[in-house]
Amino acid sequence: MSHRPFALSFPWARYSKKLAQKIENPRRSGFFTEEEAKARSMRLASSRQGTPHEGNCVSLYLLVDESDGVIADAKFQAFGQSALIGAAEAACEILVRKNYDQAHKLTADLIDRQVRDKPDIPAFPEETFAHLNLVLDAIEEATEQCVGIPLPEVYTATPIESHESAETGYPGWDLLSREQKIAVIEEVIAAEIRPYIELDAGGIQIVDFIDDRDLIIAYEGACTSCPSSTGATLNAIQGILKSRVDSRLVVIPDASFLSF
Repeated sequence: MSHRPFALSFPWARYSKKLAQKIENPRRSGFFTEEEAKARSMRLASSRQGTPHEGNCVSLYLLVDESDGVIADAKFQAFGQSALIGAAEAACEILVRKNYDQAHKLTADLIDRQVRDKPDIPAFPEETFAHLNLVLDAIEEATEQCVGIPLPEVYTATPIESHESAETGYPGWDLLSREQKIAVIEEVIAAEIRPYIELDAGGIQIVDFIDDRDLIIAYEGACTSCPSSTGATLNAIQGILKSRVDSRLVVIPDASFLSF
């Protein structure tokens, strides 16, 4: 018998290293009971997608704070191919400390970015997209059980994750024209910053780039009234741009777009 069907079903060679590590050592596998939720004064939101008979099945368990809708903890149980375990593990990591509205906006692209080795190389091979969608369906069903829990008018926690990176900036940065530099910055914002901010019903645009160092940005939507837009979110944005583009960059929010 040929080994090819098994190789196609479990494409380990094309997983990112981060994804493979999470599959082999999942930290959020498990479940919560109603008793545990009550003991912690939380709401248990759970869901199940797929069946063992179909070959892939995932159950999701969220402990949600009923005072503000924030997910305090997340676990999963999975039966099926390795990609399903990796997708569920990565999703649970993202969901913790987000509120259920942010969780409902989670996308397959953001789960993939959570476990990429390099920003421009996907972590999940194309044939595993069904596993990502199965996890997203489970998240959607679970978050629907939270509708009615009051959300704060302003989210104070940034959805941007700050990861240590070996990146040392954009190659040949000093040789680029001003227009080219702005294009590079916009590309990084579009790929690594804007999708996370959109989880929070916010936005970000470049206003100006001064003296090849000061990047003036404008927040949009919920970000204009969020205190973290000048704190945690701003620090995360600047950290990503310093790592990916140039360590000398300074990100400055245009105060005229802020309303708090």
